[in-house]
Amino acid sequence: MARRRPGNALERVNDVCWRIPRQDRMGMRVEGLIYADDRLMTDIRDDPAVDQVANVACLPGIQRASLAMPDIHWGYGFCIGGVCATDPEEGGVISPGGVGYDINCGVRLLRSNLDWSEVRPRLRQLVETLFRDVPAGVGRTGKYHFSPAELRQLLGAGVPYLRARELATDEDLEYAEAGGFLAQAQPDLVSEKALQRGTRQCGTLGSGNHFLEVQIVDEICDPLAAQVFGLRKEMVCVMIHSGSRGLGYQVCDDALVDLRGVPEAYGIDLPDRQLACAPVNSPPGQRYLGAMCAAANYAWCNRQLLACQARESFATVFGRSWQQLDMQLVYDVAHNIAKLEEHRVGDRVRPLWVHRKGATRAYPAHHPELPTAYRGLGQPVLVPGDMGRASWVLVGQAGSMEQTFGTCCHGAGRRLSRRAAVKQAQGRRIDQELAERGVIARARNWRGLAEEQPAAYKDVDHVVDVVHRADLARKVARLRPIGVIKG
Repeated sequence: MARRRPGNALERVNDVCWRIPRQDRMGMRVEGLIYADDRLMTDIRDDPAVDQVANVACLPGIQRASLAMPDIHWGYGFCIGGVCATDPEEGGVISPGGVGYDINCGVRLLRSNLDWSEVRPRLRQLVETLFRDVPAGVGRTGKYHFSPAELRQLLGAGVPYLRARELATDEDLEYAEAGGFLAQAQPDLVSEKALQRGTRQCGTLGSGNHFLEVQIVDEICDPLAAQVFGLRKEMVCVMIHSGSRGLGYQVCDDALVDLRGVPEAYGIDLPDRQLACAPVNSPPGQRYLGAMCAAANYAWCNRQLLACQARESFATVFGRSWQQLDMQLVYDVAHNIAKLEEHRVGDRVRPLWVHRKGATRAYPAHHPELPTAYRGLGQPVLVPGDMGRASWVLVGQAGSMEQTFGTCCHGAGRRLSRRAAVKQAQGRRIDQELAERGVIARARNWRGLAEEQPAAYKDVDHVVDVVHRADLARKVARLRPIGVIKG
């Protein structure tokens, strides 16, 4: 099927949404929808990611629309910021490109009872302690080692496995999306090579855009929601962004090999081979799902163990236990995952496989999957920005269920490739530039900071404003970084 960029065919739906009509391309089963305003669309219109939104619309069993959030940029198969839901009863497929290589990359937020005034004199000591205690960087291993048998148990049970080993609390389970595990996991479908890559990496940050940030709440937009989430102005928080490390990458790599020739065998015509897929109910589809869910469980455990180490570092610096510091989990969200969820399409509710590739679940109030404390309000939505400006806590709104299968953006979204960012950073000291903004940053090498410099990203305030105006998620609190740990 011929490829052509559909940017010129974009039609305005409203101030924050644009349509790629079905007739734009042969094979599109549904329309494409991109959430963006005029300013963001200036950069998005000619991005090849727009072409990917149209390509995804060709997948069998896709429902409503192929969707993209305002942090859209080019990715493997699906764009980053891409969302689609497929119905297995209508031949719906599962696609590794709709999940990504870093399966269940996600974000968790810990609050504390510390104020900025108390942390400021010890900030450098705190950052240095975190940098010493939290393993970060390519190939770094950590202090948590699991035997092959233990690792398979972890892959099958997720964070509840850590709870049984007293490495997680009941609250850590309660306030993680899906309770920190997917029951469909089949550890036996994870290859030996993937297991080897994951043996000593659980509890490590990794590299790239992964980070651990010390942040302060510098703006409250919704006092009631902030109170429910336990947030207040000047509070010191910790945000952790990481995923399934080498294990998840290998699971994706293995699946793409397994899926060679599968679309053709099932009569599926794809506009892009990076959209390799299989019917959900087929043997290859079930193999990928079992391994993907196991990798997702690994990622939740990884973030849990990173949180344990962050809590220990705070306890060391401030001379109080993490319980005395009230370092409780606000929430943990996945943003590279496919999950079986119930959504209304037309006149009935049906189970759908929702692919979120660089996109965050944003369930509204009264959804039965939410923790009891949040059910009357809605799900916390964590949207990290760049390390020089801000991150956001939002709350899911009813519009997300009506428009986007309960989904909104997952971050600011890149505006420069890593190569372009490094080129732009030549001759500069990014760490010193961040220090001038009041941010102490530590990384394993210069390149890590260069790739992730603030200029490489869109303005997260602007991206968040779009999903707020679209009624996908409402602004609750803005968090400003003061200390950053990078790989």
